[in-house]
Amino acid sequence: MDDFVRNKLTEWNLSQLIPIFEEHEIDTESIYLLNDQQITELIPKVGKRAKFQERLELLKEQNTANPETVDLSAQVCPSTSDTSDKGKRKLDLQGESSQCQPPTRKQRLANKPGSYSEEIILSDVKDIMSCVYQKIPPQDNKLNNFLRKKICDLETDKREVVGVFGKTGAGKSSLINAVIGVKDLLPSGDVSACTSVMIKVEANMRNSKYEANIEFITKEEWKDELWFSKNFLGDNADQESDQEDDNDCRDIVEKLSALYGEDWKNKSPDDLIDGKYFKEIPEFLLSNGKILTVETAEELSEKLVRYTRSDPKDGDDKDIKRWYWPLVKCVTIKVPNNDLLKHVTLVDLPGNGDRNKSRDKMWKTLVGSCSTVWIVTEMNRAASEPEAWKILKSASSYMGNGGQCQHIHFICTKSDHIANHRSAAGVRAKKAVREEFRKLNKVKKHFSDESFRVFTVSSKEFLTKTCLDRDDTEIPKLQEFLQDLNDCHSETLNYVSGAHGILSLIQGARRREGADLKTAVYKVLQQKMRNELDKVRKPMKETHRAFEKCLSEGVEKSISSCEKVLESVIHPNKSGSAFHKILKCIVEHDGNYKPKNGKQINLNMKLSSCLTESIDEEFKKTFPNEGECGPFNGVLNSFSLDTKMMREKTENKDVELQLIFPSTEEEQMKTKLNKIIIDRKKTIYSSLTATIETNMQKCYDEAKQMNGPGTLNNMRDTIEKHVLESKNVMFQKAKAVMLKQLDDLTKDILDNLEKTMQESIELSLKTDGVSIPDVTLELLMVKDHYKELKGSSDEEPLICAGPPSPAAAQQITN
Repeated sequence: MDDFVRNKLTEWNLSQLIPIFEEHEIDTESIYLLNDQQITELIPKVGKRAKFQERLELLKEQNTANPETVDLSAQVCPSTSDTSDKGKRKLDLQGESSQCQPPTRKQRLANKPGSYSEEIILSDVKDIMSCVYQKIPPQDNKLNNFLRKKICDLETDKREVVGVFGKTGAGKSSLINAVIGVKDLLPSGDVSACTSVMIKVEANMRNSKYEANIEFITKEEWKDELWFSKNFLGDNADQESDQEDDNDCRDIVEKLSALYGEDWKNKSPDDLIDGKYFKEIPEFLLSNGKILTVETAEELSEKLVRYTRSDPKDGDDKDIKRWYWPLVKCVTIKVPNNDLLKHVTLVDLPGNGDRNKSRDKMWKTLVGSCSTVWIVTEMNRAASEPEAWKILKSASSYMGNGGQCQHIHFICTKSDHIANHRSAAGVRAKKAVREEFRKLNKVKKHFSDESFRVFTVSSKEFLTKTCLDRDDTEIPKLQEFLQDLNDCHSETLNYVSGAHGILSLIQGARRREGADLKTAVYKVLQQKMRNELDKVRKPMKETHRAFEKCLSEGVEKSISSCEKVLESVIHPNKSGSAFHKILKCIVEHDGNYKPKNGKQINLNMKLSSCLTESIDEEFKKTFPNEGECGPFNGVLNSFSLDTKMMREKTENKDVELQLIFPSTEEEQMKTKLNKIIIDRKKTIYSSLTATIETNMQKCYDEAKQMNGPGTLNNMRDTIEKHVLESKNVMFQKAKAVMLKQLDDLTKDILDNLEKTMQESIELSLKTDGVSIPDVTLELLMVKDHYKELKGSSDEEPLICAGPPSPAAAQQITN
């Protein structure tokens, strides 16, 4: 290591890296030759690495503009203190040359949105706030405790979830690989897919390795599944069966054979839990996750095959003796150095839920958390492919009113087999798909035409460029969409805005002058807050009345139609012996039966259907997934104490600093409450079915105990009797639970809003903080960063709260 490198690291405030660079003998020549992989290995921590890469890039740009300043062909690089002329080079790396002035930080930010410039700002501000945290006096008082908590709360990681649905062979894996730019990550082609395993793909922000975190179902859940499987196969052998039963039997046999080979046939479920079957995955028996870490995507794909794919009959994997996918609930793959995944998670999802309760619960949670859904199907059958539309119809309520989905992208793959999206065939395919979507009345209750987009893509052509240009493959449009999801959640902007408010509070609290003005402004803000809370409260109360009216109608319809609904489920047009196993599955799984193929049967959802249909339209108006309007999100977003206008008044200049914190706290609070609304509205919507399921649990438990002759009729009688006896109570109970949850949400929003804003006003205008540190310099630095991020010093703090609305995204997707 020479003095040039040492001086540069010191100049860049990275002197802590000097010992590492000395150990690896990094000198003037080699520092210019470092690639991203080598830099990652030298500097594992993202913050310091981002700073170094930004500074090094600037250094290289300077030398490109002035090539005479450095001669990289020189083999000797003496220290700048060496008086010898041997091997001496001209160095103009301090920015002193008038011919090569480095760009301003603002210019760098403008040239590279969302890249290392923002990472450097975030790292700088985090370092500043860490120092401020250390400066806060140790005394245990209200202000000090508040400041410490607020600084810790600045750290957030809001992620957008994009769910990817599609039948086996539709091209999901190839699509994901192409979009994120990692060719060999998810296996595709001839390897059989395992449709029960959910696969999440996100960024590895810790190191440059490819990682997979494998989450198993519990040992107890697998034992329950074994008992159910053995009983189902036994019943099937003794009784008449139909095609649906045969498919389920094949599914069970495939699952057991994958894990046990032929051993399962003559052993009990207790025997099959023996540890000898799980020697390679001791984590399963310990209820722990398994982590795989490798250097390349191809290595990870090879290691993951037995955890995510079915047993192929031939191919490279035919020698694998034991496949573990039946035990896997979810796999989270972490990809290094991938900007598209920084705030986005792609999830490869099965078309609907799962027989296993924990997998089914995770499926519903993940689907409900998707802000975007990709439905993948082959282009040659895009409009007529029943599987794709079945997926959309079965999951629409979980994504719409029961979720937070704003965008449905219907992705027609393998377009290179037909034509590109600009051709007549591509245009016809898109038109046919849109027309088919408009026919889905139940789906349209949750989604508008504006939320639906169609793409014709070719993952193969995107990578090979054989026939189509990259843009014609439409993969770049999907990449651009993901980048917009990333940019919308500016972790940097949120953090810097919050830090700016906290430092303004600290510095404002140190000022002792203007006591009378503080008192006057305090009274104005108090009155303003009361008025604004009334504006929020009124439409929320009106919403309660609207929901009560809709639900009352739903209760009446439910009571009058429940017998007919029940009849359609427990007395279908099937022979008794064939339906016996289906009804047994329904009660064993508490009202929910998912066959291998065919339509899912959910008795609880059927019984609550009149209730949910009665409030669907009102619910969508109240809790739109766009989050920009409505009696909850809309009025909350319009809440304002108008502190910006107050700061602009000349007479308030002495309290300008004190007015900044309530302003930033107001925006932070809106972001927090909007997230609460999104989470709670899912619970509120699902409460109708959940209440019915709770009420029905008693008859399910009774029916589970029945066996022997007449079991089918006894189960039917038990369920029918329970519904008839409880129908006048159970539907009213479901209504009451939903209204109670709606009232609780209203109360929590108003209480949080009032408490937070009251606290921010009091701390800003009624606190004497002489003992707290002077943060003048820190405030100036953070304010400068904030101006850079906003592009104007006159703009009010802004917190990004969600992904682009369908209207805003239209330019990208059309």
